[in-house]
Amino acid sequence: MLERESPWGPLAVADAHVHFFSHGFFTALVAQKPGLTLEAAGAQLGWQMPPAEPTELGGMWAAELDRNLVQAAALIASVPGDEPSIAAAAQAFPERFFAFAMVNPSAFHPEAFSGVHAVCLFPAMHRYFVHDEAALRVFEWAQLNRRAVFVHCGVLSVGVRGKLGLPSLFDMRYSNPIDLHAVALRFPSVPIIVPHFGAGYFREALMLADLCPNVYLDTSSSNHWMRYEEVHHQETRGALRHVFRRALDVAGAKRLLFGTDSSFFPRGWHQAIFEEQARALYELGLSHADARSIFGENLLRILGTPPNLT
Repeated sequence: MLERESPWGPLAVADAHVHFFSHGFFTALVAQKPGLTLEAAGAQLGWQMPPAEPTELGGMWAAELDRNLVQAAALIASVPGDEPSIAAAAQAFPERFFAFAMVNPSAFHPEAFSGVHAVCLFPAMHRYFVHDEAALRVFEWAQLNRRAVFVHCGVLSVGVRGKLGLPSLFDMRYSNPIDLHAVALRFPSVPIIVPHFGAGYFREALMLADLCPNVYLDTSSSNHWMRYEEVHHQETRGALRHVFRRALDVAGAKRLLFGTDSSFFPRGWHQAIFEEQARALYELGLSHADARSIFGENLLRILGTPPNLT
């Protein structure tokens, strides 16, 4: 087992939030802007464009995890229709990856998702309420097939779209975690993952987690939404300590999932996020056992050690 050095000593890490920016993802993006090519997009972003074969990109991420002593990661297919890419990568490296696939419920075809561990809903992006009938069918599928559902709430900002000059016509009316309350109660066996602590709806995410034991909060990204909180004036680690303290008080260590929101090469795995979060939690006095839970064991517990697609 790979273990990464941490303030508590060696720690097995499983990252709950890594975007799999595949060739299919970029092909879908550049098609939205006349005249934009993959080569031009790569030059404009300063990023390394992914290989056409998703298993090759999976190999790049596996090597990146090795370099950073990370045991496993949830790879997120970041555009609807890219589930074959993420499933292929997870199948090629079954001991390293969980496959998370974005879906627009209005175009959900269950047979296409047999190779994924979780489906990802972005209500603000695709403009629906998570309690709409189409979305409920996704939860029904997850319950029947013992899968998880990832639901992005709060502020949604897709940086790559802005850098490429693509509009982000999202609608925050559909972003409130409270919309998940009745859904989570209706499907109590389905693990529901809310990323970025609710991304600006922190209070609402805590309320949801308090009332629904199947709701998990993902800690990923630099959490810029904290500027909307009363702690915005604090230095980053102080603000993170405040957020983690409240999340631990309400949800407990067993329902927090460490994530980085890593996404592109050559940056690769965003180790600075790990360092910031680990230091903030250590300064709160988190035990080694609880650190093991947050930084890896919780993800493995709710999804099963890869592969677990029965």
